[in-house]
Amino acid sequence: MLGLGLLPGDRVGIWSHNNAQWLLMQLATAKVGLILVNINPAYRVAELDYALNKVACKALVTMARFKTSDYLGMLRELGSARLPQLRTTIWIDEPGQGCEEPGMLRFSELLAQGDPQDPRIAATAKTLKNTDPINIQFTSGTTGFPKGATLTHRNILNNGFFIGQCMKLTPADRLCIPVPLYHCFGMVLGNLACLAHGATIVYPNDGFDALTVLQTVQAEKCTGLHGVPTMFIAELDHPRFKEFDLSSLRTGIMAGSPCPTEVMKRVVEQMNLREITIAYGMTETSPVSCQSGADTPLDRRVSTVGTVQPHLEIKIVDPETGVVVALGSSGEFCTRGYSVMHGYWQDEAKTREAIDAEGWMHTGDLATMDAEGYVNIVGRIKDMVIRGGENIYPREIEEFLYRHPKVQDVQVVGVPDSKYGEELCAWIIAKPGQIVNEDEIRAFCKGQIAHYKVPRYIRFVAEFPMTVTGKIQKFKIRDAMKSQLGLEEERTA
Repeated sequence: MLGLGLLPGDRVGIWSHNNAQWLLMQLATAKVGLILVNINPAYRVAELDYALNKVACKALVTMARFKTSDYLGMLRELGSARLPQLRTTIWIDEPGQGCEEPGMLRFSELLAQGDPQDPRIAATAKTLKNTDPINIQFTSGTTGFPKGATLTHRNILNNGFFIGQCMKLTPADRLCIPVPLYHCFGMVLGNLACLAHGATIVYPNDGFDALTVLQTVQAEKCTGLHGVPTMFIAELDHPRFKEFDLSSLRTGIMAGSPCPTEVMKRVVEQMNLREITIAYGMTETSPVSCQSGADTPLDRRVSTVGTVQPHLEIKIVDPETGVVVALGSSGEFCTRGYSVMHGYWQDEAKTREAIDAEGWMHTGDLATMDAEGYVNIVGRIKDMVIRGGENIYPREIEEFLYRHPKVQDVQVVGVPDSKYGEELCAWIIAKPGQIVNEDEIRAFCKGQIAHYKVPRYIRFVAEFPMTVTGKIQKFKIRDAMKSQLGLEEERTA
């Protein structure tokens, strides 16, 4: 990386599913103070354009293609004129892969150019501080554009260490990581938790597949397994589930979206994960604030998100007054300590909205705490939708759909879904005299926004439910869809 002329503080993008090269990039960038920018492989042209330019990436490491996604094709579509800062593109090649990409470097060539004894490595390392930004992860913003949560060495390495402590990780452990590395879940709860405890990292696949997870746990005798609830459900319900020996399993983490109590019980009983833990947090807090331990009583493990992590503070406050609420009462969950992000990349105003003058990160989540310190997440102040572990802010989808020439107004809400926890639903008012259908809307989204952001349910309406002061009542849209579709809320821990 130094050989490419990159200097500490420069941004390097990684746009890939899980592989060894991703981990090499995570370690190499940290060693010489480069800022690794995680780019979701589901991003399409418009989102990639925004992400790379927002943080001025000078280099990008990308997979060539995956299933139906042609990453190099999307980059060529953008072209150098739209990416003025991007100087170097490196594509992840496989052994013996013959094709050449004009103007792009192979990852294998990049590795071959390196010199482990290069004196610049040690010289650069001496200039680094633990509070230097090291990682940028995009979180969808309520303003419609993703914000770049900027994290430091101190943020994520400490969090990875304490997460591993909760799981009682040792060098004897082998952790199966099917969750994506571009999220904190894979990168911190997976990679860094293992690295900080000498445990073995096992990637079962590049993109999630329940069968390869089951095969990998058996073949590699994994002792740990991570996943969002959707993944665990897919593994438990796989037709070949009973064929596999999962007796080596002991621990792991379920997180990313509300964990249904019944799923937790099945995971403990049928997958042998008797020391599985629940973690709760957000990208802006590196990410984990609360976690249950391997020895937390089962009833608490299946019904709460555990207790505060070491060296962090939490409080639950009245969202209006900021006053701490009584035990058992619901309020906004706030956290303070080493894990709170450096800030949103070049967005002082949004950073100040999230982190108050006393250093408390306001999460927007509603929580309760009992007398023993166990926390339960009961809802969200903001109307964020969590679909299969992916955080989606309706405003971002609304902003995009407003660009459609036939759309006058649009409201997007989350509705309950037994597989993904929540699914997106869009209510659209067409422009006067225009006729628009569902297929047109879906075609408009294709290739421009990630597949998981495309609303599953689309309805065309004449008006939205409003208050007398003209505020749109999203909860009424949600309620109308629930009764129309016969959907029930999932009971969650």
